Amino acid sequence: MTTMPSTPAACPASPEVPLWRPALTLFVVLSLVTGLAYPLVVTGVAQSVFPEQANGRLIVRDGKPIGSALIGQAFADPGHFWSRPSATAPMPYNAANSAGSNLAPTAPALADAVRARVDALRAADPGNTAPVPVDLVTTSASGLDPHISRAAADYQAARVARTRGLPLARVQALVDQHTEGRVLGFIGEPRVHVLKLNLALDALVPTAAH
Repeated sequence: MTTMPSTPAACPASPEVPLWRPALTLFVVLSLVTGLAYPLVVTGVAQSVFPEQANGRLIVRDGKPIGSALIGQAFADPGHFWSRPSATAPMPYNAANSAGSNLAPTAPALADAVRARVDALRAADPGNTAPVPVDLVTTSASGLDPHISRAAADYQAARVARTRGLPLARVQALVDQHTEGRVLGFIGEPRVHVLKLNLALDALVPTAAH
């Protein structure tokens, strides 16, 4: 007797689920989490725990922000300490365009720029025959440095004191007060915050605005 092969029962057709619905749901959920909830949580924690750092460590005088402890400023008059040069464009210390000069050590343009800066320092203080500290004539990789080396501050102290009519010892004492030590006691070198030092000078003897 021959047995006929059984025919499998037909499976009921499953309804098709539109793919756009889960995709849209996932998009909305992720947008709310990453675009709204996460930024709000991070901002709230930052403002509560680290408000000064979260707001850019602004320096305020007479109720108005005049700068940031993280960003340098340009000073050109002889009565102020000068900052490290900046190569950011279109203006110095542009935090939106942090960059160095990208000039090679052998580039003629770099030699010309350094020579011009040395000449400017010599012209502002003709009697100063000390070697010019390198950070006063070269830019950094960021172009935003708010500090100069202690050597750079000491080099300028006599010029600032003479211009303002202050005893050199008084200016050097201010430099001492605004000299920050090495990070954790061993990282980096002592440095001086230029804007804070100049504000302290202006509190003693105001000079022309920079």
